[in-house]
Amino acid sequence: MAEQKLISVIVPCYNEEEVLPLFYAEITKVSAEMQTAHPELTFEYLFIDDGSKDHTLRDLRKLAKQDRRVRFISFSRNFGKEAGMYAGLSHAKGDYCVVMDADLQHPPAFLPQMYEAVASGKYDCATTRRVSRAGESKIRSWFARLFYRIMNKISQTEIVDGAQDFRFMTRQMVDAVLSMTEYNRFSKGIFSWVGFRVKYIEYENVERAAGTTAWSFWGLFRYSIEGIIGFSTAPLTISTILGMISCLIAVIMVIATVIKKIVFGEPVAGFPTLICSIFFLGGLQLFCTGILGLYLSKTYLEVKHRPVYLIRETEENTDNFAHDDDES
Repeated sequence: MAEQKLISVIVPCYNEEEVLPLFYAEITKVSAEMQTAHPELTFEYLFIDDGSKDHTLRDLRKLAKQDRRVRFISFSRNFGKEAGMYAGLSHAKGDYCVVMDADLQHPPAFLPQMYEAVASGKYDCATTRRVSRAGESKIRSWFARLFYRIMNKISQTEIVDGAQDFRFMTRQMVDAVLSMTEYNRFSKGIFSWVGFRVKYIEYENVERAAGTTAWSFWGLFRYSIEGIIGFSTAPLTISTILGMISCLIAVIMVIATVIKKIVFGEPVAGFPTLICSIFFLGGLQLFCTGILGLYLSKTYLEVKHRPVYLIRETEENTDNFAHDDDES
């Protein structure tokens, strides 16, 4: 008889009340099909409630009572998806771990193919890669592609364009990811940095099954800055180069002004030249100071050693809480 293998399905959730029943139905269906083909497999479903403001937690409590395979962790507040993934990986018990979204944009139908790739021993991780961004605005798609181009130019950690957080990983790779305990987390970069053998499965973009995304353009922009600051020091080099260029320009301007005055006798333009110089150098200084400030702020957060997340409730202690929303 083959040795039993546990697959932990980790699902970060934030206001996913509408889509949770659809996701649960789909993931249990795919799990049953996989167990029929591979009787040695067992599953656990670990949902991470990231401080949801709707009835996501209430629904998770009900699922946990109905299905003993369902586990959940509820944060004390919203800590972000990165904290949710880290918490899920930290508490998962499986020999294999899957990270996926609840909105069905990460189709559970890919799980059998991902398992086959990793179980073969040829790969340590299987993940999906979007080959199109159908359904996204052109501006958002353009900025996303620009981010990947910039990131791969300035960082030694290659991040594949369109690569998803939807990943099927061995326990060895999960432990490697968990060994990176930084507070400022950028999982796309972490997954690439730890290395291991990765199989990319290409697919067309899938729309959310229900509900609305929590990612705004501004949120995605801030997330991209996290990635750049976390996996590249190129901005610091750029600020140094800009400082050297501005000094060179200043020296050239001084020489040109002296020559014009001595050789040609031209009067030195005063006010406009002064104002332009002030604005140029002032803006350059603020830009470079801002870059330094970003790195300093990340260092400040790291040295404080605050926890990445705080847990309020799990399926093991849920009976200790008064559930006012259970009747609604």
